[in-house]
Amino acid sequence: MDYLFFTNTPAHVHLYRNAIAELQERGHGALILARDYGCTLDLLDYYDLPHVVYGELATSKSSLARQLPSHYLTILRKTREYDPDKIFGVGAYAAHAGTVTDAPVVLITDSENTHLDHAISRPFADAYLTPHTFDKDLGEDHHVFRGFKECAYLHPEEWEPQTDVREELGVGPDEEFAIVRLNAFGSHHDVGHDGFTPEKRRELVERLAEDVTVFVSDEGDAMDFSSVPARPFDLHPALLHDALAEASLLVADTQTMVTEAALLGTPAIRSNSFVGDGDMGNFAELEREGLIYNLRAFDAVLDRATDLLARPGVADEWARKREEFLDDKVNLTDLVVRVATDQTMLRSLPTKRTYNLMPTETPI
Repeated sequence: MDYLFFTNTPAHVHLYRNAIAELQERGHGALILARDYGCTLDLLDYYDLPHVVYGELATSKSSLARQLPSHYLTILRKTREYDPDKIFGVGAYAAHAGTVTDAPVVLITDSENTHLDHAISRPFADAYLTPHTFDKDLGEDHHVFRGFKECAYLHPEEWEPQTDVREELGVGPDEEFAIVRLNAFGSHHDVGHDGFTPEKRRELVERLAEDVTVFVSDEGDAMDFSSVPARPFDLHPALLHDALAEASLLVADTQTMVTEAALLGTPAIRSNSFVGDGDMGNFAELEREGLIYNLRAFDAVLDRATDLLARPGVADEWARKREEFLDDKVNLTDLVVRVATDQTMLRSLPTKRTYNLMPTETPI
């Protein structure tokens, strides 16, 4: 069979890369339609994944509107040419690609607040797969798995470091370091939201640097490193998870890396305008489990970061909490492969409407 996957962001590459490799190993065909956004193409090349670029997107909020017509023209043409047996993606691009082929479309999403995307995707999607924490009902074809989309690559069965990242970063075996992840807020779901201001970014780095070495991963490339006590994270982006697993702390105004830190056992602080009423269910659960902190107030971010870096035994504490949390979570790569290759698999998965009636120990 031939499978078409969509990777609109770097996170989507990680979501599907192991499933694609497994399908290829089984003799199936696979093609990715990719958007040139951030380090998406760098990751596709690093993992040697077959892909065609359907368009590009800058980090400005106006870029998507300008590029949208050409994106769709290329997507529909390439989908018709490839003629896949099944399509996997995250949102509207994948859903609408299904209109030019008979292939069923399966979408994996974890963002409840992307209301417009759900509205224009849902009529064309054959199924949704979402984490068990997803606090929204997307209809009778909305299926639930126990875990997060990051379990496709950070589940213990999937995750392993790729390098001695401390040597790559130039830090000693016992040298503590923190990672600051800064969002460009250029995606459509970021419209109307924000994170750390330039002034707060500087203050955050300066405060962390009093205690540990600081590396900054800046999606928008806006930070001037000549004037702050921090280093850019300038390794290949595929090694970011290696670094995150070794870090003493992550502070971020973005989303995905916070979940990734939790699944790697690294304390994480998340601060942006999404935090608060109506926040996404995965972040609420991770905070209840004591793996992350969702903080709106900047002073609270600084206080919590300082406390975590000073508190003894944090690394062991988080390793234990990570192990306990992941004990009943599914390997999402394995699930995607089963959904791809078994036509009856979706029918065996609980729906959003039936999941809460199931025994809590059921690992689906």
